[in-house]
Amino acid sequence: MSKSKPSIVKKNQLIQGNSILNDPILNKGTAFTKAERNKFDLIGLLPPRVFSQKEQVMRVLENIRRKPNDLEKYIFLVGLQNRNETLFYKTLIDNIEELMPIIYTPTVGKACQQYGHIFRRPRGLYLTSDDKGNIQDILGNWPYKKVGVIVVTDGERILGLGDLGANGMGIPVGKLSLYTACAGIPPSQCLPITIDVGTNNETLLKDPLYIGQNKPRLGESDYVDLMDEFIEAVKSLHPKAIIQFEDFGGTHAYNFLNRYRHIARMFNDDIQGTASVILAGLYSALKITGGKLSEQKILFMGAGAAGIGIGNLLTSALIKSGLTESKARNASWFFDSKGLLVADREHLRGMQLPFAHKYSAIESFPEAIRHLKPTAIVGVSGQAGLFTEEVIRTMADLNKHPIIFPLSNPTSKAECSAKQAYEWTNGKAIFASGSPFDPVTINEKTFHPTQGNNAYIFPGVGLGVLASGARRITDEMFLVSAKALSETVNKSNLKQGMLYPPLSSIRSVSKKISIEVAKHAYKANKTSEQEPSNVGDHIDKMMYLPEYRSYS
Repeated sequence: MSKSKPSIVKKNQLIQGNSILNDPILNKGTAFTKAERNKFDLIGLLPPRVFSQKEQVMRVLENIRRKPNDLEKYIFLVGLQNRNETLFYKTLIDNIEELMPIIYTPTVGKACQQYGHIFRRPRGLYLTSDDKGNIQDILGNWPYKKVGVIVVTDGERILGLGDLGANGMGIPVGKLSLYTACAGIPPSQCLPITIDVGTNNETLLKDPLYIGQNKPRLGESDYVDLMDEFIEAVKSLHPKAIIQFEDFGGTHAYNFLNRYRHIARMFNDDIQGTASVILAGLYSALKITGGKLSEQKILFMGAGAAGIGIGNLLTSALIKSGLTESKARNASWFFDSKGLLVADREHLRGMQLPFAHKYSAIESFPEAIRHLKPTAIVGVSGQAGLFTEEVIRTMADLNKHPIIFPLSNPTSKAECSAKQAYEWTNGKAIFASGSPFDPVTINEKTFHPTQGNNAYIFPGVGLGVLASGARRITDEMFLVSAKALSETVNKSNLKQGMLYPPLSSIRSVSKKISIEVAKHAYKANKTSEQEPSNVGDHIDKMMYLPEYRSYS
């Protein structure tokens, strides 16, 4: 008589025998002990030597570092995530500075452009326009029933790369990896979703390996109906889940935020997360200049969702500091492909109107700088090179320490490089960017430019909301997050030109932000849950650690 197969229970599902090797959550690979190998009939199915997790990480890093380019490194890491999730997160968390640019910006942009060509194994959930009327049933196909965070995109505006349709799935997958790595949200509670409503990208429509629907984008009315159904389905199946909207087109981004923020636990990272991390960067910059936030004038290159979002959060911060709304809005000015946003300009979008000031039309960005005399310029254009030498030298003429924030990503879309900003200002610039740049040495001083990465904000906000049970995600949460992030920047960081803490500390930064968000939710009566005696301890208990479980 053959012996019965040993088994373990995972999410009400029996995992038997060597099938444990094919489950990325349970798999330990060569770290299975001899007792575990015997218990699960794994003898002979693995090399005989038992390796520690530390030794496995060494092997992973050796393999990554021999890859010829960043896209190959991305493919390798995705494969690891699909095989052994615990090892993936252990490697990522312990080497976050090296690997974050691989699993997210800038490399994820290249990955999304090639998604259909590098596709190996499905990850996440795809909803299409053909699924209308069945969204809740399809959501129910997701195998993990406790969902804490959903990141959803429609692929309309992936980073600065435009409409990538269903290829945009790399963005939700990458963002949720950062939720786990940076804030300890358990990976089993993370659900990436792409809503495929077609694409207007002719290159993709002609690509025989494109993974999405081969048709133009859905009409507006049908699209809104589909999104309404999606929101209601999530609320029904996963009522406690956070919904993060990511890389929707500017108009849709704002419209959906305003449509759903008061009925669901949702936010838009491109609008609110970006605004919070840039406000934190401004707070840090003022520690160098010695000025006050109320004394700043910000000129934005680009007037889309991200820029307007920064302007709105900056306005809220200034109102809290005592300014009237009119004076607070007057701190933000916008310039786009048609020139300066002014009150008498035609065809302005609704979100732009509060920042269309009474002023003469100006069609040249350097000329706008000379007229307005901003203390900071912020690039959110998605167009490379718009912060020209003339632009940056003009800023240096007007300011002892000009604040230069080229935020467009990936790196190929940045309005200027760190080297250009420091060289053209003779080292006077206060610099942060949307993509990473190498250190720059000017006049024997080395600057370490930091990335204004939304990963400093959204994981901590999400953890704080889950910990507190907050019913809604409010702009005030992003204000307290900006303050908390800036407070983690020390004098040593500032001396090196760093406006954000090193990425190596991002897990502790996320915890600090989560505590402040949770405390705000309790204090503002945004939750029906009782505040624990120690919020930090409460959050610690929630945070996932990438440690192998024992099956002995």
